[in-house]
Amino acid sequence: MSFTDFFWTSHEGLPLHARDYAPMGVSGGETQKLPVICIHGLTRNARDFENQAPRIAATGRRVLAVDVRGRGLSARDPNPMNYHPGTYAADIVSLLQAAGIDKAVFVGTSMGGLITMVLTSLKPEAIAAAVLNDVGPELSPVGLARIAGYTGMASRFETWDDAVAYAKAINEAAFPAYSAEDWDAFARCLFDEADGGYVLAYDPDISAPIKAAAEAAAKSQAEGGPKGGQALAPPDMYPLFRALAKDRPLLLVRGGISDLIDPAIAERMRAAAPHMAYAEVPGVGHAPMLTEPEAWAAIENLLREAP
Repeated sequence: MSFTDFFWTSHEGLPLHARDYAPMGVSGGETQKLPVICIHGLTRNARDFENQAPRIAATGRRVLAVDVRGRGLSARDPNPMNYHPGTYAADIVSLLQAAGIDKAVFVGTSMGGLITMVLTSLKPEAIAAAVLNDVGPELSPVGLARIAGYTGMASRFETWDDAVAYAKAINEAAFPAYSAEDWDAFARCLFDEADGGYVLAYDPDISAPIKAAAEAAAKSQAEGGPKGGQALAPPDMYPLFRALAKDRPLLLVRGGISDLIDPAIAERMRAAAPHMAYAEVPGVGHAPMLTEPEAWAAIENLLREAP
């Protein structure tokens, strides 16, 4: 399904981009359903939703699949320390204003879910319903360490085979059943062709805040301070999660073998938000692509419940 390119600017003038999918099957006299805003994970981009967005658009909803700043066709930030969920959530507020959207359904994968939770502190009235894809108010240190280990490292490959091999090496544990064709398609969502080679479609400097947080945590431990600290998320997001869960449809999709949202975290989330719908995708890790039957059926149910 085709889309148009939607460009807007952040509050400080940074050019940003989203793929804009028009709603399908909507007659002139029919009440317009609320649009859906899809937000990808840390090192990904709007292409992650190229199969999911058309399905949602076919239900009669406009879909905006965002390239978060520093990814895809969105501009890179000259100050890498701006690469954090607070900045990204402010960019979504600017998107809503530019697109003339008062309220929407949000689908957030990994970091996209963190952005959605932060949005509850900036513009809670804009969130009609939400899908958290393998993410929550707390994250397993196992998954965080894995993600931090590759973010901003390798970025350019001379051959397509090398690019595909990299995509497989980083993600094979999450998608053990993928075929060679699946990995080729997966890599096409991650890489851009440039100067005769292939580069990851994100600014390597998105890792700057992660490295800074890790260094601060290491220094604190060396000085006898508390251990740990999550480099990719604030230490306590449960207040934001509870705010997101209040008085609106909410769905958690979890990969059955996810290393970021383990079963114990999922249970704590479900206890904190008893009305939250839950779907688990067997045999898939972090993060489901949302086209899996279990995930799509749950999203369809949420969309039927949302305005």
